[in-house]
Amino acid sequence: MATTADRAGTAQAPASLQLPGLVLGVGLGGFLDGILLHQLLQWHHMLSSTNTDNVGVRYYDPKTVPGLEMNTVWDGVFHTVCWLSVLLGLAVLYSRVTHDRRRVWTSRVLWGWILAGWGLFNLVEGVLDHHILGIHHVYAGDGQTWWDIGFLVLGALLVAGGRLLRRGGRPFEPGAPGTGRAPGTA
Repeated sequence: MATTADRAGTAQAPASLQLPGLVLGVGLGGFLDGILLHQLLQWHHMLSSTNTDNVGVRYYDPKTVPGLEMNTVWDGVFHTVCWLSVLLGLAVLYSRVTHDRRRVWTSRVLWGWILAGWGLFNLVEGVLDHHILGIHHVYAGDGQTWWDIGFLVLGALLVAGGRLLRRGGRPFEPGAPGTGRAPGTA
């Protein structure tokens, strides 16, 4: 991981894996949601419950061709945001890790932050889209509230699991034992 130096030239703490891990987790969690729930299972699309939403979005019935076309466009917008999140997370990670990249990718700390990011995605998307806006639900119909609550519980478990995984990991510091490099070398 890269270290930064102040004007006097003394080394500061290594850059954290928190931000890139969270951003990667949000993007990867969104991709999993979109691929599994929107495409493979076809349980919902971005606007599939706008006939019962809380904000007055026009209804696009996903069981009709025009409705499915509009939902597919909005699913594409959603996937674009996920893709940009993954690219941003990778860019931030790349800028912070200047050597021993393999060690970082196998780090429990990074994967803990990625799990936490996925959990945050579930919590924010679940509260916003399922409960506040009501534009779609995990599985619409009988028991949809329980499916939506289960989605939130999964998000909370992912955040907790990410925390536990991070706690068990060793922090990554340049020049630390096990990196194969002496302090101050790149």
